[in-house]
This record gives sequence, C-alpha cells and structure tokens, in this order.
Amino acid sequence: MIECKAFNLTSNKGLLAALFTQCHIGIAFDPNSGQLPPQLVNFNALWDTGATGTVITSRVVDALGLKPTGQQRVFHADGESNVNTYHICLRLPNEVGFPIIKATEGKLNGFDVLIGMDIITQGDFSITNFQGKTSFSFRVPSIGHVDFVNEITSSTPARSSKVGRNNPCPCGSTKKYKFCCGQNH
Repeated sequence: MIECKAFNLTSNKGLLAALFTQCHIGIAFDPNSGQLPPQLVNFNALWDTGATGTVITSRVVDALGLKPTGQQRVFHADGESNVNTYHICLRLPNEVGFPIIKATEGKLNGFDVLIGMDIITQGDFSITNFQGKTSFSFRVPSIGHVDFVNEITSSTPARSSKVGRNNPCPCGSTKKYKFCCGQNH
C-alpha cells in the first residue's frame, strides 16, 4: 500500500490568478535500489491543467547537470518543436514526491518548472475560493471522489454560527449576506 501524502496552500492575498508552489528537483532515482536520494535544488513551479507534461527550463538542467534521455515533439504557445527530455526526481510541498518522472525542456517566463497533467492525474487536485482566499490542495495517491453536487444536495454545509443579515457573506463575495446567499432566506 502506498502512503498517502498531501499538501494545502492558502493565499494571504485574496484570489489567485495562477497557482505557484515551491518544488525541489534532483536527478531521478529508484527508491528501492538502496541508494540515498539525490541532492535536491529548490525552484518555483506553476501548476497548469492545460499542460500535458512537466516542463523544466535550461536553468534547472544546468543547476543539476542533467543529461538528456531523449527527445520529444511538443506543442506550445509558439508552435511546435523537438526538445530534450530528462528523468528527474520531483518533490512538492510536505514531502509529496515522485522519484522518477520524465520532463521536457522548455522556455518558461518567471518560473523554472511547469507541473502538468502527468503529475496532477496521479492524485486528487482541488481549488476553492472560500471567503475571498484561494486554497489549493493536492494528495497522492487518489483516495476518493470529490463531488460538490452530492455535497450540496445531501446536506447543508455546516456553519459554526448563524450568519447575521448584515455580516459579510461567508461565500467570500464581499457582499452582505442579505444581498448574496441570504437573499432567499
């Protein structure tokens, strides 16, 4: 049985237009080989559900002294091209890790790693924007379905206390409760 690992990040600056996390990258390794894990270097990563796979910049390649493992044809905003591929070890926040993944080399603007669907589909990925703050959670492996429709039809969300009509709405809209979710109550 694989140990479940997860992390949650909540913004202190309101709603986010992009999801960034720190990640650590090293040379790929087999955790069953008895070898020590590789030294990892910290990089800034963007999570992108529109990207098929993980992408690293030449800065990551140079920092780790990575050697290409092959080439792959990729499609990107500037068209398509053949790029080098690398096997890397990727560690996300809270020790969520992947000892061997294939990454392609690419040009990224303002960050060095793009986390794509190759990582996201290995677990459960959730984004919420409750009370005007974006919260982003990820766990591996997947341990169940998230079903918002079932959640709202099977029970009313629990509230720790009654919301006053003139209080800010708990949904995070910045409106008063009486002009938002409390209109029909």
